[in-house]
Amino acid sequence: MSDIISIAIDGPSGAGKSSLARRCAAAFGILYADTGAIYRTVGLAAVRAGIDRKDENAVAGLLPTLQIEMKYGSDGEQRMYLNGEDVSEAIRMPEISIAASDVSALPIVRQFLLEMQRSLARTQSVLMDGRDIGTVVLPDADLKVFLTASAEERARRRVLQLQEKGVIEDYDQVLKEIRYRDEQDMNRETAPLKRAEDAVLLDTTELSYDESFAALSQLILERFCIRPLAD
Repeated sequence: MSDIISIAIDGPSGAGKSSLARRCAAAFGILYADTGAIYRTVGLAAVRAGIDRKDENAVAGLLPTLQIEMKYGSDGEQRMYLNGEDVSEAIRMPEISIAASDVSALPIVRQFLLEMQRSLARTQSVLMDGRDIGTVVLPDADLKVFLTASAEERARRRVLQLQEKGVIEDYDQVLKEIRYRDEQDMNRETAPLKRAEDAVLLDTTELSYDESFAALSQLILERFCIRPLAD
């Protein structure tokens, strides 16, 4: 096995990619990169600027003004910075999820962020999650996983996740937003959400969080013959 390995995890919004990928990366001693957070940061910037997020010219004019940074604390947690401001919490609000979907459909945005994502995998082992990692960003990843769950289950998880943060959201509204984002992500012209031909399908609809983690860990163990450092 090469000293540097790459793992690509794709899937729809709310499938648990970020939390599972973060836990697996920590367990196996691999750098975790939440690429969805990068697009959310651009979406947040567009919302704050009050521009039409589907207007490529308007968004193109915004991009040169953005300084986007991905930093890691001593605890290994990824933090997102927009023009020097830590926006790690702000980008997780439901309305920013929709904004992220809108801007991520624009070719100029995807090109703007592509090199930022690829550069992470050149010099270090990385576990990267998003919607086009295995198909576009890291097409030669050593392991590709398509992680999914039913829209209803994803909405239920999202509502509970927000409640834990003290944010109360209506289940039907969250489900509507998830279905909207699914439609947007799967049907956009540039890098649509789809399962790579060589990706392993992992459906967690009927699995608990710990069971999902065990299943993902097993895939990593089988592919690379490495065991978790810790959990």
